[in-house]
Amino acid sequence: MTVQVNPGPPLQRVGGFWFYAEGQRWEWSDEVAALHGYGPGEVELSVELLLKHKHPDDRDHVAEVLSGVVEAGRPYCSRHRILDAGGAEHDVLVVSDQMRDGSGVSVGTMGFYIDVSETAASIRAQVIEEAMPEIVEARSVIEQAKGAVMAMYAISAEKAFDVLVWRSQETNTKLRVLAGNLVAGLIEFGGVAVQTRTRFDHLLLTAHELPDHTADK
Repeated sequence: MTVQVNPGPPLQRVGGFWFYAEGQRWEWSDEVAALHGYGPGEVELSVELLLKHKHPDDRDHVAEVLSGVVEAGRPYCSRHRILDAGGAEHDVLVVSDQMRDGSGVSVGTMGFYIDVSETAASIRAQVIEEAMPEIVEARSVIEQAKGAVMAMYAISAEKAFDVLVWRSQETNTKLRVLAGNLVAGLIEFGGVAVQTRTRFDHLLLTAHELPDHTADK
């Protein structure tokens, strides 16, 4: 018998957003609204509101990125800081891709936010407890997928796991199935850019010279 992950309550530090090209309309999930300090439906989302919450030092960069989304529907990945309605600072990772209709035509952009600040640690115990049956069943492929997410976005193992669990819950897909599909899809990449591969080659060949990062664990 296959054990499924209990969806449970939504993760509080991971959530989605959607931009619809027709009507230039933005939406965000309750989790992303909460990350910005708002309750469900409390404010109407817009580019202006998004930029208002960006850290002043990051605002110009994000404004350029959002311009590409609105004008050309370009997907993007950005790590920057936001200030919520109460003034608290959050380090966030924002990842997006094109949103397509049933015929494959691009109709906008969709993606997710993850709070990569240390304050996000409070959800980890809950996430692990809820997903434990699935982890036991398919630990290997989940660990591979988690490692891929860590490498792609330069985030910790715990936060990478948060992303996988959120996507599992958001799409109503078993965690092991999502992880397996992700790992299988990586083969089609044909490897990473030469510059990135060269840096990894150097790291692999000199890793024995680095301090022992497992010493305190």
